[in-house]
Amino acid sequence: MPEISRFFGIVIVMYFYDHGKPHFHAKYNDQWGVFSITELKMTEGELPRRVISLVLEWAFEHREELLHNWELVQQGKPTKKIAPLV
Repeated sequence: MPEISRFFGIVIVMYFYDHGKPHFHAKYNDQWGVFSITELKMTEGELPRRVISLVLEWAFEHREELLHNWELVQQGKPTKKIAPLV
């Protein structure tokens, strides 16, 4: 489970050989959410609204990098770190 980024207590990860459309996982405390990269929306899980907004803001800024990392994890290759939201 490569960690892609971390900001404001939110951890962004992708899983090797994950199925489905391009997506990433966001963890915050004991909650989690799955976010579509192409649609930029949360598709599963439960997170506070503020966390969802921060994750989507970050994802919008880094969509191309997220898609590149998705391709890497599909091949079992190491991901690239993505700058946090500041």
